[in-house]
Amino acid sequence: MNPAWSVILFTTLAGAGQGLFLAVYAAEIAARGGVIPLPPDGSFFAGASVIVVALASAGLVSSFFHLGRPERAWRAAAMWRTSWLSREVIVLPAFIGVSALYGLAHYLGSPTSVALGALGTLLCLVLFVCTGMIYACIRFLQEWHTPWTVINYLMLGTASGLTLAAAFSAFVAPDRAAAYASAALVATLAGLVTRCITLLRNARLRHLSSLQTAIGIRHPRIVQKSQGFMGGSFNTREFFHGRSRLFLRSVKWIFLIFAFVLPALLLAASSRTPQLVLPLAFVVQFAGLLAERWFFFAQANHPQNLYYQAIS
Repeated sequence: MNPAWSVILFTTLAGAGQGLFLAVYAAEIAARGGVIPLPPDGSFFAGASVIVVALASAGLVSSFFHLGRPERAWRAAAMWRTSWLSREVIVLPAFIGVSALYGLAHYLGSPTSVALGALGTLLCLVLFVCTGMIYACIRFLQEWHTPWTVINYLMLGTASGLTLAAAFSAFVAPDRAAAYASAALVATLAGLVTRCITLLRNARLRHLSSLQTAIGIRHPRIVQKSQGFMGGSFNTREFFHGRSRLFLRSVKWIFLIFAFVLPALLLAASSRTPQLVLPLAFVVQFAGLLAERWFFFAQANHPQNLYYQAIS
């Protein structure tokens, strides 16, 4: 597939916002349960909620650039009974709204924050499932058609959100930065494991379609001499990225290093200068996740590419 940067930005920005919300609400539950001290005011939770709303809203805005007719975007919610995309379109604004109310409740000192946080957590998890299932439900794209797609969206979003929570805490609530950094380290390593599982799975895939099945000829040796077009087409632009295998391998190693290895090292070494190292860890990890998401889309091999292997 040809990765669209609008979708890449949407999934990474919204995922970081979702992970941050989970991290912040977990801290509130731990504080109210007496595990950690309860902060004297709600500025930490309110400030973090502003970041959550900003990231999720930025992701929502970026998704509009993927639409041919953005003014008709509201129609995307019409097929909610059968479409995971429609469900995502409904759940995302609801999550943004509840996150805003959650931050407002903390700013005003309202006791409704716990209930709003629980509702926001539910919407957050449902949103992870909806986003992942948009791709996991497509049977003919075998690289995506696996439960690991949903798991990776959840794990990578949670990891980036926890890293962002650690960076935010380094300035607003330094006493929580170490705990968040430790949690982010665990989530980052767990994300590395789940992502490597999908890489190994996809490397061993045996595709169901071949040139023989595509054109109905069983001859063992078929060579394509022409693409079938005098120039470019929608098929060749949208369903193939046009990059070499060497380029794909390079992107794979780049995202493994920047999304997992380097952030893990930075998180492990953040105790001495957290205000410098933790923001750097988030920036490095987010850049790596952009590369990871590009690779995720590019790795999916659309069966129609069997017809357009040769350019001329």
